Amino acid sequence: MERRSSVADREKLWTRDFLLICLSNLATFMGFQMLMPTLPVYVDFLGGKESEIGLVIGFFTISAVIIRPVAGKGVDTYGRRGIYLLGLLVFTLSCLLYNWTYTIPLLLLVRFLHGFGWGASSTAAGTVAADVIPKQRLGEGMGYYGLAATIAMAVAPATGLYLINEFSFPVLFYASTGLAALAFLLGSLIHYRKMPAARAETKGALFEKSAFRPSLVIFFVAMSYGSVVSFIALYAAEKGIANIGVFFTVYAVTLAFTRPFSGILLDRKGYDVVVYPGLLAIAAALLLLSRAEYLGMFLLAGVFYGIGFGSVQPGMQALTVRNVAFHRRGAANGTFFSAFDLGIAVGALLWGAASQAVGYSQMYLWTALPVLVALILYRVSGRAGRESPAT
Repeated sequence: MERRSSVADREKLWTRDFLLICLSNLATFMGFQMLMPTLPVYVDFLGGKESEIGLVIGFFTISAVIIRPVAGKGVDTYGRRGIYLLGLLVFTLSCLLYNWTYTIPLLLLVRFLHGFGWGASSTAAGTVAADVIPKQRLGEGMGYYGLAATIAMAVAPATGLYLINEFSFPVLFYASTGLAALAFLLGSLIHYRKMPAARAETKGALFEKSAFRPSLVIFFVAMSYGSVVSFIALYAAEKGIANIGVFFTVYAVTLAFTRPFSGILLDRKGYDVVVYPGLLAIAAALLLLSRAEYLGMFLLAGVFYGIGFGSVQPGMQALTVRNVAFHRRGAANGTFFSAFDLGIAVGALLWGAASQAVGYSQMYLWTALPVLVALILYRVSGRAGRESPAT
């Protein structure tokens, strides 16, 4: 064990390209997360209903689900660079187009286009990260890579809410566009690994079968995530809490501490030690939200959700690419992120209807059920939890 650890320590993680993909991912997530809590408010500004908020989230994730397998196969067949930069270009254009969405149908159309850019760019980005992270430090590397999303969650939602409260929605949309353009610039500076000369094998299936187990688990976890990012601001407003942006900050700070630690732990001790407590923490957070009456309860739920999501998501992503060949990593990431996006889409549509029917408190109580399903599926659907750490 000591020899294995010393070998892992000698594997260099913080290379130029790893730093660039992390920074590009950070700019992308900043532009993305600024819109997550503010677009539901924008729908309300346009006169939309709760169910239409679910549609706005759902249209985005459905288009991302459609493009991810295609993008994953394209990444494996034609290389990482073209797919990543094309996805970021569409992402940037979509952020700009929000300035002219004066009706719900126009907003849905732009959201659908935005989902294509998000799905292609994030699938390629995850594959690039897997390429440059040493296998012995895959869990740790994915944990640090995921910090880009974490930092964005800490800063961007509160920033987005500030921009619309103090300025206007156009200011928000231009800020998101600028961050997406920065991601494109950083992504263009990366030295991408060349594809193997023999690429005939990449003409197989759009999905990677070995990724089905972690993808199925993350699908049910993402159903709960959709309820948090889509309705937490409106739920808090219903409770008379105006400064709910701090929820995202607390959640993200917890994630920032959890991701690297859980990544190192799963590299050394295996997946069960990280995944089971993480799933239980997510369920506890949702139960707390269902009973939240004041800001302190929301923030405590944010801590539990940060611990849980910071353990489960990087663990499942690392498991997805752990033993996948270079020419199938795009398909594996496409499979994983398709499941994640589909879970958010299903959750947003389901919880939007549920909140309209029974209210937010009861809705959040119900959102714990898919997480328990994820725990059961993780337990019964394979042996990965009993695998030894990566060698």
